[in-house]
Amino acid sequence: MTGSNVDEAIGRRRFLGYVLAAPTLVTAAELAPMPGTTAAAAAARLPSPELTDLLDLNDLMTAAALPTSGLISVEVNRDGTVSFALPRAEVGQGITTSTAMLIAEEMAVPLERVRVTLADARPELVFNQLTGGSNTTFATYTPIRVAAAVARLRLLSAAAAELGSPVTDLTLRAGTITDPSGRGIGIGALAEKAAGTRTQQVSVTLSPRAGFTVIGKPHNRIDALDAVTGRKKFTMDLDVPDAKPAMVCRPPTINGKVGSVANLAEVRAMPGVTDAVVISTGVAVRAETFGQCIDAVRALRVSWKPGTAEGKSDESVLRELAAAELPIGLRPPTPIVEGRFTFAFRSNSALEPNCAIADVRTDRAEIWSALKSPIVAQQAIAAKLGLPPGRVTVHVAEGGGSFGRKLFFDAALEAAEVSQKIGKPVKLMWHRADDSRQGRTHPMATSRVRVAYLGDTVLSYKQRHTSVATDLGHGLGEIITALAARLPVGDAGFSQTFFHLSQAVSYDFGATSQLLSETDKGFNTGSMRNVYSPDVTCARELIVDELGARMGKDPYRIRTDFLRDGRSRAVLAKVAEAGGWGRPMAAGTAQGIAFHAEYKSVSAALVEIDCRPETANRPIRDGVSGPRVTKVVFAVDVGLAVNPRGLEAQMMGGIMDGIALALTSSLHLRDGYFLEASWDNYFYTRQWNTPPELQIIVMPSTSETPGGAGELGVAASMAAVACAYGRATGTMPTSFPINHGTLSFTPKPTIPPIPPSPADGLDHAR
Repeated sequence: MTGSNVDEAIGRRRFLGYVLAAPTLVTAAELAPMPGTTAAAAAARLPSPELTDLLDLNDLMTAAALPTSGLISVEVNRDGTVSFALPRAEVGQGITTSTAMLIAEEMAVPLERVRVTLADARPELVFNQLTGGSNTTFATYTPIRVAAAVARLRLLSAAAAELGSPVTDLTLRAGTITDPSGRGIGIGALAEKAAGTRTQQVSVTLSPRAGFTVIGKPHNRIDALDAVTGRKKFTMDLDVPDAKPAMVCRPPTINGKVGSVANLAEVRAMPGVTDAVVISTGVAVRAETFGQCIDAVRALRVSWKPGTAEGKSDESVLRELAAAELPIGLRPPTPIVEGRFTFAFRSNSALEPNCAIADVRTDRAEIWSALKSPIVAQQAIAAKLGLPPGRVTVHVAEGGGSFGRKLFFDAALEAAEVSQKIGKPVKLMWHRADDSRQGRTHPMATSRVRVAYLGDTVLSYKQRHTSVATDLGHGLGEIITALAARLPVGDAGFSQTFFHLSQAVSYDFGATSQLLSETDKGFNTGSMRNVYSPDVTCARELIVDELGARMGKDPYRIRTDFLRDGRSRAVLAKVAEAGGWGRPMAAGTAQGIAFHAEYKSVSAALVEIDCRPETANRPIRDGVSGPRVTKVVFAVDVGLAVNPRGLEAQMMGGIMDGIALALTSSLHLRDGYFLEASWDNYFYTRQWNTPPELQIIVMPSTSETPGGAGELGVAASMAAVACAYGRATGTMPTSFPINHGTLSFTPKPTIPPIPPSPADGLDHAR
């Protein structure tokens, strides 16, 4: 079905919703279209060689959320505001703003009168409270609009009774309903009159796209002012009575365990310290201030048992990966292009430190944290504490970044354990060194690619991606188990399903085969932003460049000739045009171009890089200099962009991720631990590698509904940087990040695990 046909079909659909019994108007959606209205929308698409064209991870997650969409409700308040508790986590991606826009559109109320909060853990939502996979807007777009449309219809009906006019003669605008004579009544005054005394089903038609005044228009974030003025409340800002700072003394190697502690009593007597106790992950201390916690952690003398990665290094893990690689088959008789690529461990830490507040009593517990899988967290915490899940209340706080890190709830689990053991509330925070050394990482991986071709025809594409095991035990695994039907026992099935439902070759490359093999569960890994895609796409796009060279086609032409559809070619053409593809470049500098598709969205990046010695060797204090990306043009088509300004911001962040993954950001494994111990050791894209020229192009909407966007900016950006580097240096890079081999810092000790706070900041101020 073409995009225009889809738009037309969805535009004619009627939806069922509910008016819920409540003191004021509360409405919800039932995602079952009215009978007889779905024939066009259900028309089968022609089969495609790409599995993700038929079913991708976003489809799977949306299907999992569908049965409980009716439990998500919109409430009209007496003061004329509209409230909505979003069952997702806001971690900086702007979903509270886009959600408020959906409600404002359907209810014709000013955006500033929509109050979006984050819902507490709601077990009855089952799979409908997990934030990940670029799925939030995709999955909630229609349910939220339906619930808001039901509220709009109910308000109009109540106003008709009050004003004595037919509903068809009334106008709802800016939160006020007026009749033809100009008499008006605010929705707040109708909140009680429109309320339902019993739950009843109604049908609604959504606002037509042609009449949108909010959706699709650029809007600033509704929380922007609070964020920049310090009024926004994150977990550590919450005022929970008697919740004092707490930190954990952690082992010197990954997942080591406490053997014995020589000086617990001595540490308990230190200034400000209220408690020190052994827990499952180390030794926890509670004090009046975090500074006193740091002093106590550094003073502890702990005998440690070995961890799960004892003695391992980058080199030993690479040998494991080589042994686990799946066969790629016999070399064909035709010409081939082949390469093997290595991707180092990378940190999954967000800007906000890993943290949580816990108040555990004998019969109940209350938790506060930025959690992207709060239902699973609630279940795990309840099991840890020996309480029924219904006695554990989990509040979802707004988070300062995630990169997938907040899919895991280890800080909340630790805080609950500490609070239960000492019988007092705690405000637990990880140190930056904890995040780097014991936190979640993007697993080390290798990717082998082989393309067979003859003349101008590609006969086959094979990719064998081998990775340290990715932990999907945070909720995504449960969704896959429930909906993908009878997977093999164990999490290998989770990873394989995730991999195949998220990876697309996108080119007409004949018989394609992408397989995943995972090994070694001794590391704390996670679904880092874009998960497998940056590595898989980077390897593929580098090989596409090599293939183009063999065929006598430049990188833009080879992609244009083989990309499968016009939408994909359009984003590629846009960056080539806007970025001046093919313009003359000085020796040691070059352009690179790359393409990536995922979750119903497509993207392309054009990058310019400077690898000249005077740039790559410029001195940077305690840092890696290396090549610099000087220009990025990025084009994105997500179908319907709910908030183009928010989408631009997401792509900008993804581009910075991609530059970091290609050039500088990695963890160095040695003797069972990572050498990095803070952000000053870990080289995410810094100012000296940020492109002076950056252009984001949001393509005209090609669909009635949005596609995934949260992770989309990473893969194409990383691949384009890698391709540009290869063209600038004349050598295709095969190991990432490119500067992984340069250790530009002196590793901090692992005992004590927390380094002293720096006291020389003013020495470096300018």
